[in-house]
Amino acid sequence: METIIVQLPGPAQWGADEPGSPELIHLGPGDIADFGRGGTGVRIVLTDPGISRRAGQLEAAGDYWRLSNFSRSVSYVVENLEGAGEYLTVAPGRLGAPVPFEFSRVVLPALSGTATFKVFAPQHAYLGEQSAPGGGEQTVHPFALDPTSKYFLVLVALCEPRLRDPSDSALPGVGQIVERLRPLESCRDLTRSAVNYHIDYLAFAKLRLDLGEETATGTDGGRTGAKRARLASVALRFGLVREEHLGLLPPRGAGRLTAQEAGA
Repeated sequence: METIIVQLPGPAQWGADEPGSPELIHLGPGDIADFGRGGTGVRIVLTDPGISRRAGQLEAAGDYWRLSNFSRSVSYVVENLEGAGEYLTVAPGRLGAPVPFEFSRVVLPALSGTATFKVFAPQHAYLGEQSAPGGGEQTVHPFALDPTSKYFLVLVALCEPRLRDPSDSALPGVGQIVERLRPLESCRDLTRSAVNYHIDYLAFAKLRLDLGEETATGTDGGRTGAKRARLASVALRFGLVREEHLGLLPPRGAGRLTAQEAGA
């Protein structure tokens, strides 16, 4: 079972408008990956002359991960991409600093400004049921979703029409999801790219959908349409999104956007 997914720096990014899939490293409990400018054993390469050849290390541990800073002089920052500016600082020489965030961006000072890469912990554990008498290993939920996250709001907005009317086969497009969520304080700066990003994360990291050739085309309808349909189908079929989750959305009709705003 993978604990974390590292998205390597590069032109292909989850949710980007350009075609292509990002390069990913999957780490399970106990696996490690070094990061730095490059050299023997460095798997996460940050091409900036201001970064050490072996700048630090990630270690997957249980349902979270640790970061070690091999620098003697500079701190590294781990940003919570789901938080309102929340971050933690890993001091020079600090080994095995635990990172509790599900969406993280590791930021290193560099000559070009900063060098970054993203780390996802899709298997974060959430209490679902009491442990059975007699102990034994804890059951890991195959779909560990955080209902306080933005990706979950995107999923609820995607499933809303079918939750309200099971006979409704239409799914909202990316722009419609932006319009639906923008009235929420946490989603005021939500963009089409961000929604595409969350759709990709849900499809490939959280629900691990096998889409095959379905996402090969480059249009919004073709590239994300198949993912939206499969996400809604799996989420509703397994009860990952239910009627009570509609309360997370703003009242219908609130904060209507112009077409230009929805496409921002």
